[in-house]
Amino acid sequence: MITPAQRTSLVNEYYFSIKLKEIDQMNRDGKKVINLGIGSPDMAAPHEAIEAMVNSARTYGTNGYQSYIGIPELRNAFSKWYKHFFRVELDPEKEILPLMGSKEGIMHVSMAFLNPGDKVLVPNPGYPTYSSISLMVGAEIIPYNLKYQNSWEPDFQELENMELSGVKLMWVNYPNMPTGKPASYELYKKLIDFGKKHGILICNDNPYSFILNDNPISILEIEGAKETAIELNSMSKSHNMAGFRIGMVAGESRLISYILQVKSNMDSGMYKPLQMAAAQALSCNEDWFNRINDEYKRRRELVWQIFEATGSTYDKRQSGLFVWAKIPQDYDNSSNFSNKYLYESSVFIAPGFIFGTNGEGFARISLCCNIETLNEALNRIKKNKN
Repeated sequence: MITPAQRTSLVNEYYFSIKLKEIDQMNRDGKKVINLGIGSPDMAAPHEAIEAMVNSARTYGTNGYQSYIGIPELRNAFSKWYKHFFRVELDPEKEILPLMGSKEGIMHVSMAFLNPGDKVLVPNPGYPTYSSISLMVGAEIIPYNLKYQNSWEPDFQELENMELSGVKLMWVNYPNMPTGKPASYELYKKLIDFGKKHGILICNDNPYSFILNDNPISILEIEGAKETAIELNSMSKSHNMAGFRIGMVAGESRLISYILQVKSNMDSGMYKPLQMAAAQALSCNEDWFNRINDEYKRRRELVWQIFEATGSTYDKRQSGLFVWAKIPQDYDNSSNFSNKYLYESSVFIAPGFIFGTNGEGFARISLCCNIETLNEALNRIKKNKN
């Protein structure tokens, strides 16, 4: 009898993978579920990027293996993007590594820096992949609290009181998912000081900085940040290119070289037409982001109304691709809240518990549905409420 590796017993199937199967079955049964849970941008990628991809695909030789470090056009484009929007100077030859999506980058980073038994600080609530991949590489997860009472920022005094010996890495994600808490220079400065003090690599996951956010910033803007921090970024949200699977990691050249050692043994380069598309998309100016954010603003107004119809409350100062809301106290848990609207209204709202224990009592709605769909979801919820 063939048995799986022990690591498969450490993680469960991703919650959204399981829930999507249930929703698919409900759709086959004629329920026509509106899925407000997944952050997969539905608007088009930049037209110029599509043209660049098509032209490259028609060019002889582009179907071959590509460099493990990405083509120069893409690395140079990422460097210019960071300089223009984040005011960060990055050497495109040594301080930038294109990735097949930043989610894959979490695995690369973890494999490059974590030995079995090493400790890793993981936000609660936070992106579940930080925990699952840490477990798969044999690291010990040390959750750190993000709480509503502390505006979803780390409590640094609480961190200092924790047993930090053996902590090698800390996952950070601002603008934050799921809570929508924006980044700030003050917060980034505290994180860099904390990392330097304790010899901890600060890994900032930064894919939401252009969505409903007037001031995109990078942790690498902080003086001395490259000594103790790296940053993941992605084109999935900022350029509506989730299915293209294009991300990057930036940081000091020595740290990037360790990640490359892992990555070069896991893939054989990225399809060149996709890289050309990404390089072209990275030249989009502020007008591009203003246009997509204008649409997200219109959608957010409806999402606020949806949450209001459920009796939930929210903070209008959030940024990012979701709205995070506190559910009414008369629900035992966020799973019951989510299931009520799924089974009674055929509207799926992500329950907060999936992001950690501190997410219990909250729920999340994505802005990745058009106005018509959001209006239909709102009408369904109002109808079943009356």
